[in-house]
Amino acid sequence: MERTPVMERPTTEADGWLLISLLVLIVRIALGITFVVASIDKIADPGAFAQSILNYKLVSLDVALVIATVLPWLELLCGLGILAGVLIRGSALLLFVMLVVFTALVVSALARGLDISCGCFTWDPTADRIGLWKIGENALLVLGSVIIFYAKSTRFSLEHYFRVSSSGTG
Repeated sequence: MERTPVMERPTTEADGWLLISLLVLIVRIALGITFVVASIDKIADPGAFAQSILNYKLVSLDVALVIATVLPWLELLCGLGILAGVLIRGSALLLFVMLVVFTALVVSALARGLDISCGCFTWDPTADRIGLWKIGENALLVLGSVIIFYAKSTRFSLEHYFRVSSSGTG
């Protein structure tokens, strides 16, 4: 018996762009939610976040208080921007810079033998300790920010919606 070949629908360029758009959307959602969630406790208790910053033993109390006041709001705005699809590239770039700096701080703290909590999602000093796992986690987040920054696709975003609406091409 001769087998009849199964006819597959040919992949079109549009199918490829849709797949890429969906993958970029998934990365945007993951990165956006991560930073929105990470910002909530920091915004709610900037004093505890300042103490977490001081645990890295690199800045004074005054600098830690400024960082603890500004950084969580920047994380929140960038996370929301990436989720909603507003100022996507700028938000991705800011997250990239924050992640690279934070990763350098973790490496520095590990090299100096500090056994501290990273201060990312909780103020429990026994939770989320810095280590190689945190560096790997940050590397994935850095990769996500790079993907978002360089992605040409804004299909599932407010930027795309406004661009299509203003051009009149439904």
